[in-house]
Amino acid sequence: MLEVMPEVLSEAELAELRAAVRALEGSTFASRLTNVLGRQVETLGRALPAPARKIIAHASEAALRAALRVAVRTIDSKSKPKAARGMHKALAAASGAVGGAFGLAAVPVELPVSTTIMLRSIAQIAREEGEDLAQPESALACIEVFALGGRARGDTAIESSYFAVRGVLAQTVSESARFILQRGLADETAPVLVRLVAQVAARFGVVVSQKLAAQAVPVLGAMGGAVVNAAFIEHFQTIARGHFTVRRLERLRGADVVRFDYERLRNEV
Repeated sequence: MLEVMPEVLSEAELAELRAAVRALEGSTFASRLTNVLGRQVETLGRALPAPARKIIAHASEAALRAALRVAVRTIDSKSKPKAARGMHKALAAASGAVGGAFGLAAVPVELPVSTTIMLRSIAQIAREEGEDLAQPESALACIEVFALGGRARGDTAIESSYFAVRGVLAQTVSESARFILQRGLADETAPVLVRLVAQVAARFGVVVSQKLAAQAVPVLGAMGGAVVNAAFIEHFQTIARGHFTVRRLERLRGADVVRFDYERLRNEV
């Protein structure tokens, strides 16, 4: 009886996976902002007053509901353009200038715009990595990126790791994909879709709080808002590249093989 050799990643694939691990487990958005602005923002995000956090929570869910509609209804899966990272970053920076100038009052308007711009960029990255966005599961993988980019309050390092977050979302994403395949978004208030948005928003809202806290610094203003939003979209573009690289390798080599090497490489980060 012939012994079947297990699948292994090539050196080139290991290099791609190593880059994905760095993207997914490396710098947080707070640390990225600290590098850009030269000051700590993580504590500022936690210090936002309760009314502000409530506005951010509602705005985050509204932005993700809008992104979900875009992901399912309007992404053209037939075209495969290169990801226009610079263009999307410029558009996000422009919307961020509005947020920087008008502060918290602009969040319900500015955040859905920024989030939709980011979704377009994420979708283009997904296409480059071989995703078929005509499939609900692939479209929802784009929404998943918004959860992968933030750490929920109280998370440990293990709980916020890439595969841990994917594990938390896995059942809801799978059930949502089946629901959308059967019924589309005819009922956006379906419990499974509400649960998906709430789960993603819990993590996305942490990053949004940090973004708003940075934009609220008086010396920043509109120009600072543009810089912060550019960092905002770059953060999620980086997460998207890592996420869809992992998914591509999983399709090629199998999920178990990729996860084994991912966890091994994560210890090096």
